Amino acid sequence: MAKVDVINSNGQVVGAIELKDTVFNIEPNMDVMYRYVDMQLSNARSGTASTLTRAEVAGGGRKPWAQKHTGRARARAGSSRSPIWRHGGVTFGPKPRDYDKSLNKKMKKLALKSALSVRLRENNIVVIDDIKFDTPRTKQMKEVIEKISLTGKKVLFVLPFKNEEYHNVKLSANNIPKVKVIIADNPNQGKMNIDGLNVFDLINNEKIVLTKELVKKIEEVLDNGK
Repeated sequence: MAKVDVINSNGQVVGAIELKDTVFNIEPNMDVMYRYVDMQLSNARSGTASTLTRAEVAGGGRKPWAQKHTGRARARAGSSRSPIWRHGGVTFGPKPRDYDKSLNKKMKKLALKSALSVRLRENNIVVIDDIKFDTPRTKQMKEVIEKISLTGKKVLFVLPFKNEEYHNVKLSANNIPKVKVIIADNPNQGKMNIDGLNVFDLINNEKIVLTKELVKKIEEVLDNGK
């Protein structure tokens, strides 16, 4: 098992934690990671782009001019809604559609474990004992980032579950460039999950900050064999 120092919000080492090899030290499967990110980005698309065909665009239905004897014989036209006319319909333009994709649970877990393993091998996982704010304060969040030596880096904070104190941390980071905070679990669902943790955010940020409690939850969810 890999051993990682646990620090507090002042940057001081307060202990150590062992990370399971079956979760944080597997051989990364890049193909499954790609499929996961592709699913995420596809599912984020609204699919609302829409254009008007020649049947839908406004315009007269009659022939603009006679077929012959007008001096325009070479420019024969049957409708002002023709796609080759200005303000005419669009040929093969986009229509509203569903871009959603899906992956089975086994592949999702493998993708998450692969992303976590990549970050650990790069020494880019930081474990903090906990971080909670009574009120949202950007200044306080900046101080924490500075004390744990992550100033100027692209950082992802992953918090274990949704409550007021963790939500305040999330709000405190909203105006700080290169810093993102996500909540891993929603306790109102009545079961343990880490649905908020995702591959795109893990690979799109340089440093990953996990709370000590969340590490145990990640191992419990991803290493249950189901």
